[in-house]
Amino acid sequence: MNKFDFVIIGSGLGGLQTAYILSKEGFNVCVLEKNKKLGGVTQNFVRDGVVFDTGIHYIGSYDKGQVLHNYFKYFNLTEKLLVKKMDENAFDVVSFDNDENEYAYANGYDNFRRTIIEKFPKEKLALEKYTAILQEISNSLPLFNFEYSNNVSPKIEYITHGISDFLDSITKNERLKNVLAGTNMLYAGEKNKTPIYAHSVINNSFINSSYKFNGGSEQIANELANSIKSFGGTILTRTEVNKLEITERKIDFAQTTTGEKFFADNFISNIHPKQTFGLISREKVRKSYYNRVVNVENTISYFNLYITLKENSFEYKNSNYFHYKENNVWVASSYSIGKWPQFFMFIPTQKNANDKYANGVNVITYMKFEEVQKWADTSVNKRGDEYLAFKHKKEEQFLDAIELKLPNFRKHIKNVYSSTPLTVRDYIGCGDGSMYGIMKNFNNPLSSYFTPKTKVPNLLLTGQNTVLHGVLGVTIGSVLTSSEVLGLEYLFNKIRNTI
Repeated sequence: MNKFDFVIIGSGLGGLQTAYILSKEGFNVCVLEKNKKLGGVTQNFVRDGVVFDTGIHYIGSYDKGQVLHNYFKYFNLTEKLLVKKMDENAFDVVSFDNDENEYAYANGYDNFRRTIIEKFPKEKLALEKYTAILQEISNSLPLFNFEYSNNVSPKIEYITHGISDFLDSITKNERLKNVLAGTNMLYAGEKNKTPIYAHSVINNSFINSSYKFNGGSEQIANELANSIKSFGGTILTRTEVNKLEITERKIDFAQTTTGEKFFADNFISNIHPKQTFGLISREKVRKSYYNRVVNVENTISYFNLYITLKENSFEYKNSNYFHYKENNVWVASSYSIGKWPQFFMFIPTQKNANDKYANGVNVITYMKFEEVQKWADTSVNKRGDEYLAFKHKKEEQFLDAIELKLPNFRKHIKNVYSSTPLTVRDYIGCGDGSMYGIMKNFNNPLSSYFTPKTKVPNLLLTGQNTVLHGVLGVTIGSVLTSSEVLGLEYLFNKIRNTI
């Protein structure tokens, strides 16, 4: 019989990190992954020899001694991962149609302020207020500041106030407000929903320092998996859970699509809470809690272009580019289909860290699931000619938008590949292809904030839907999930002792 201390459903970053912590502490852990590859959005794939990331395009706060570096040292990753620091004076660049200026984000708060003030010399006070709040909020969250505290939740004012309202309070300069919110694809920001803490923690992380992976982010999942196995853990791919059987209020076993049963004392889900509770008979869970979970609002999905480039054709720049059609970054996700795309994030790649030319580009924009709803009942590579024609039409529209910013960009292209919200849904496991899972909403924070504990006594959650998405948010979420078993003070001291 398959019997474990913990069965973890899903091998995304949160699932693997939680498995690492618990297996390192001596528990018998089994990770079940439905796909043939591990890692969720850490996965890579290769086209024409170019390695493309599927979700983790860069990481922040990774200088030695900074918070993510400290956590990754505990996970035995810092000496194994191949990374490259991004342009410290322009790791991200925001731009707009009909504006010849480009607005760079620089690493380090002094450098960040100096770079922005060069473009907005009359807004020094606004920039000082903005950066002070980012640091204040991040410093108030102990685990994001690599400090221990029993109180790990954001202050109420940080989750009940919006980032847009805050920007309105510090400046009347519309262009500056849009520049400061210009990387909002990193949290799928919405003007009337996104709380100030989500914007602040994520932007603070990248302002501290920004790094890309050499050879793709999949190395994180591979190294974590190797460690889990060395601790005696089990990882099974092509093993899809389709049922969690509850007996006397607790989960007894996880059953797979092949009928195999995995028994455990405790279960941890790395998949979306809605999908998690879809595996449980509805009558076995308190009705109010079940309804809250299944009715939660998700962030929007996205459309990806994966472009391979002609050799020695397009010069590589060590920056990400966020470009908007309008001087209003908040409308990009609420686009009308006839005006798509309103925005794109442009991420160049290179084969070797010192190459002068890019070998590929990943370009991302928002896409509503309703655009692909008619193919919702299909699976990968089985969607038909109409779907392929839809994708091709969208590719051409997208390239047209890119060429408004980069004239004649098509001449550099070798091949174009693309993915839609259906691709995201089928490989990542979120029902509507959501970019970051649950939408954080300052209007109703309790509905959008999930702790690791659930109303099922032996079921915990981990991953991007607890705490916050992103590599740092998920890493801290895995620590909080594991602390429900080990105790936070004990676990944090263990982590701190590895630094």
